Parts: sequence; structure tokens; C-alpha cells
Amino acid sequence: MTDDGKVNILMVDDQPGKLLSYEVILSDLGENLIKASSASEVLSVLLKTDVAVVLMDVSMPDVDGFELAELIRQHPRFQKTAIIFISGVHLTGSDMIRGYSRGAVDYISVPVVPEILRAKIGIFVELYRKTRMLESLNKDLERLVDERTDELRKSEAQFRMRAELLDIATEAILVHDMDDAITFWNTGAENLYGWRRDEVMGLDMHKLLKTVFPVPRADIKDILRRHKSWRGNLVQRTKNGTEIVVASRKTVNDEGNAILQVGRDVTAELRAEEVLRETEKLAAMGRVAGIIAHEINNPLEAITNIFYLLRNHPSLSDEAQTYADMAEQELRRVSHVTHQTLSFYRESKQPIQVVLPELLEDVLELQQRAMKASQIAVRREYLSPAVVTGFPVELRQVFLNLICNAVQAMPEGGVLGVSVREAMDWTRNLRGTAISVVDTGQGIHPTVSEQLFKPFFSTKSTKGTGLGLWISNGIVQKYNGRISCRSVRAGKGCVTCFRVFFPGSGTVHLDTGTSHETASESQAVTQEAKLPLEV
Repeated sequence: MTDDGKVNILMVDDQPGKLLSYEVILSDLGENLIKASSASEVLSVLLKTDVAVVLMDVSMPDVDGFELAELIRQHPRFQKTAIIFISGVHLTGSDMIRGYSRGAVDYISVPVVPEILRAKIGIFVELYRKTRMLESLNKDLERLVDERTDELRKSEAQFRMRAELLDIATEAILVHDMDDAITFWNTGAENLYGWRRDEVMGLDMHKLLKTVFPVPRADIKDILRRHKSWRGNLVQRTKNGTEIVVASRKTVNDEGNAILQVGRDVTAELRAEEVLRETEKLAAMGRVAGIIAHEINNPLEAITNIFYLLRNHPSLSDEAQTYADMAEQELRRVSHVTHQTLSFYRESKQPIQVVLPELLEDVLELQQRAMKASQIAVRREYLSPAVVTGFPVELRQVFLNLICNAVQAMPEGGVLGVSVREAMDWTRNLRGTAISVVDTGQGIHPTVSEQLFKPFFSTKSTKGTGLGLWISNGIVQKYNGRISCRSVRAGKGCVTCFRVFFPGSGTVHLDTGTSHETASESQAVTQEAKLPLEV
């Protein structure tokens, strides 16, 4: 990073014309752009400059991009530097795997789309800047801890003489002998762990706190013996059983018979860092998705116009006319999805009455071919003519996602159950409508259920984006509703039920407020999941 705060981006290509085009495309980012045309120039720049992203051509005359990436990764300083390959030829799967194994983080094919190139480079630039910010804060924090620890490197007698000063410290400061028996326990330690000083004196500290070490305990003792200090994160438990992560700094006194430990609870800090990483991931995905959605809109508009002209063409039979109308409706749904990608809660001004059984029948009709291919039987149970005042496109998106997931869960056949019935939310004493989608597929493990509605989580390995249930859950919450999931195993079989609850009596009206639906409905979901499914 330069003195003016700009991030260095290294562009590598043996053709000056391409380097110039990349410079023009990336100039809008406002960062420091560095050009190199050979492997020797690249290595020279990296040794002198801190680089955030390397944009590299795969095919170069002296050393190809894969070999150069491997050379870069061999240096400890550049093991985490982002490398993006640009390829003007078609790469096979083995070539791409080779590139990723050599350190690539992404590929861009020629011709280069300027918006996509800028978006991808921008993502890694922001990640680099945030990482450097965190490193700077950590260095400042480590410096402060080091200063505090150096001040406290005294003999055990000196620690006791300054006990009153140590007591006012907010960190947990304690002293134990070489057998881990506690000899000093300040107020900060009392506040952090919950035990009073008189309750812990003489006890084995690590047995009391149920300490989990990041490395073998013998290694830590060896480091303390040789270097007189050690620092790292310890997982410990408080008096009430709460698990916390403590940033610990251990220092051996000059006599070598006691260890001073300064601890600080970093549990919330680590969680905040994880939230920051997830937020950065969502922001990056949003920027890329916005570009893709914009590019998709143009061909969608042309296809929609073609179907409009085709809709009343005299050569179409009644059956073909029906399928053309259905295709046109689905095109409108795809167009709506692209708008949702850009602004998920941007709604039209005209909500209408949507009959849920009719909407479900439309979705089942669209899945008819896939269900027939997998030999899936359908069981319908519409016990309530539920009507929702809202937007049919996004409601269809919810149930299409649930039914499509159920069909994909039964590749070797099974039974798909779809039901609509009146239900009760006992937590608020409100009646409403429950729509259940039940399948006899592979089931969902209980440890996975809690993560189903999180973004980017998928049970389909690399085949799923991890956004379908997250988006569906967001749509349902706009209607003050809730999606529940329950998977029950019976013998060798399994029944999985996804249940959508809309509050209201007969008709559900759109409410953009926050849903207060709770997990107390799990009993009702279990009851529906155990229903016998008949063909």
C-alpha cells in the first residue's frame, strides 16, 4: 500500500497493448497500477512492493502463468497474495485445477468484460485493505499488551507488593507456580471467570478453567522455559459453564518459579471478525450479482418481446398456446428475480389476491417433467382455499424453490406431498394458513437444519448456490410468516417437511414488519412430517 493509501495492483502480460487496456479498465478504481511484462520483472516488483492483487496472463513466452504463480507462492510474504489468471484460450478442467493448486483465486476469460474485471479486482482490493486495517489494529493491541507485560515482569514478591494496582486492571491477571497452582487472582479475573479469590487460591488453574490449548501443553512449557514468554488464545470455561476464548500472555519471572498470565476475553471480538468476513462476502456477492443481473436483463427483454408476438400467432394449437403462456409467465418471473438481485425489497405498487392452491398447481405443473423422470408420485391435500394478498411472482418463487428441492432430494423416486390447511400460532394465539411440502428423500441431518436458511449454505455440494432458502425465507418474512423444517427418520426411510406459515384468518395480508414466529411450531411441523404419504 502506498503512502497516500492507494493499493498496489500488479498487471502481468508480455503484450504492451493488453497491459494498456487493463490499465484503462482498472483506472476507475483509483488504485496504484503497476505493469510487468516478464517473470523477472514480476519478482523484482514483488520483492520491493506490497501488492494486493496480481492480474496475470496464463500464456507467456519465458515462464507461463502457472509456473510463475508457483514461484510467487513459494515466498512466505506472497502465500496469501490474490492471483487472478486471464486466459485467451479455452482451459480444460484439469488446467483450472492446476491453476488453483498453484495459487489462483479466480479466472477471467478473453474477451474481458470491463465491468466484471473491475468488480472482481475491486473485491480483492477491499479485502486486502480490510485485512491490513485489522493487522494494524492487532499490532497496536499487541504492542500495548507487550508494554503491559514488560511492566509486570517482576518477581512474585513484587507482584504481591503491587497487588492493589493490578486489582484495578480490567484484564484478568493471575499468577501460578510451575505446577499451575494459583497464587494470585485479581478482580479482573474474578469478573471474567466468576470465582472469588478465596475460592481458587492453591487450585490447579487449568483443571479449574478446563483449558483447551491451541498446541500441545508440553510445547508451551518448552517455549516458556527457553523464551520466558508465550502468547496465544486459550479456550476456557467460566464458573457458570460458559465457554470463552481468552487472549493470553504468559511471562516467567526472573527467578523462574512463577508465571504471570494476563488474559482478555476476545470471544465477542472473534465473533465480530467472523461477522465482518460474512458481511464482506455478501457485499462482494452483491456487487458481482448486480453486474450479472444488468447483463441478463437485455436478452430477457428480447425473449419476452418474441413471446408477446408468438402468443396470438394463428399457427399455435390450444395446447401450444397454453405452454407459450406458461413460458411467458416464467420469463416474467426470471425478470423479477434479476430485479430482486439488485434490490430485494423493491416491490411493485399493485399487490393482488393470490389463491395458494392454484399457485401450487402451477408450480407442480412446471415440475411435472422432472417428477415423471424420477418416478415421483404427488399427494395433494388442499383443506383450505387460502388467499394471500401479495405478489404472485415472489410467492411462486418460494414454493418453486421448496418443491424443486424436494424433487431433487428424490432422484430414485418417492412421494411428494403438498398440503394447505388452517393452522394455529400458539405463541401469539393467532390462526393462519400452513403450506407443507413433504418428501421421502434422503433427509436432513439435525446439525444441518440450523444453517439451512443462512446465505451461501447448501446441502448440494458445488451444485447449489446456497441462496434459494435464504431468499425464500426473506420473502416469507415480508408477509410476517415463517419457514420451518423438520426431518424424521422411520426405519430405513426418511420424511422431510418444509412448512410455510402465513398468519391471518382465511386471507393473509401483506405485512412488512418483522416476524415474531417462533420455534414453538415444531410440534405441528413434526405432526405433518409424520403424515402417511399416499400415491
